Amino acid sequence: MKLNTQNAEFIRSAAKLADCPRDSLPQIAFAGRSNVGKSSVINRLLGRKNFARVGSAPGKTTHINYFRIDKQVYFVDLPGYGYAKVSKQERARWGQLIGQWFDDASLLTLGLLLVDIRHKPTADDCTMAQWFKASGKPFVVVANKHDKIKKSEWEPNVARIRETLELPEEVPVISFSAEKGTGREELMGLILDHIQAENATAQG
Repeated sequence: MKLNTQNAEFIRSAAKLADCPRDSLPQIAFAGRSNVGKSSVINRLLGRKNFARVGSAPGKTTHINYFRIDKQVYFVDLPGYGYAKVSKQERARWGQLIGQWFDDASLLTLGLLLVDIRHKPTADDCTMAQWFKASGKPFVVVANKHDKIKKSEWEPNVARIRETLELPEEVPVISFSAEKGTGREELMGLILDHIQAENATAQG
């Protein structure tokens, strides 16, 4: 299948579960810490510079943002986590919204968990990985900022991510650089495979 990534539109910002679209389109969810570069990864996948806004201050978004790509799939930008300056009240609201979202199996086709390849995943990253595992839906770990480390660190850092997140063998870890485009083709290929599989299942 082909996806015209230039045909992308912002649909809505969901503050509660009832606001989430529930049509038949597959949903690809992006999750990660506030400063891991989610918007930059989405922009790189779409080949657009400023489509998903790159915020000056991480942690501002506590809504679930929906982008429709080529009228065939939603890219779902989950609110970033782990940002220290967010109030306890906001953090609780975030936890409740994400918890409800994960409880509704119809809202997820494929999960993308973004982590920083330079660092060991945080406790929050591990919690998010557990949520994806518990959902029973497929997910991929995207190790962003590949361009910021030496070649000799690539393999050991990916191994550390896999070990820390306790990933099953079938969960891929893709080294990615939103800046240079490393890993884009591999990740886009996986996304397209899952869209096709979801559509085939829907058509029965």
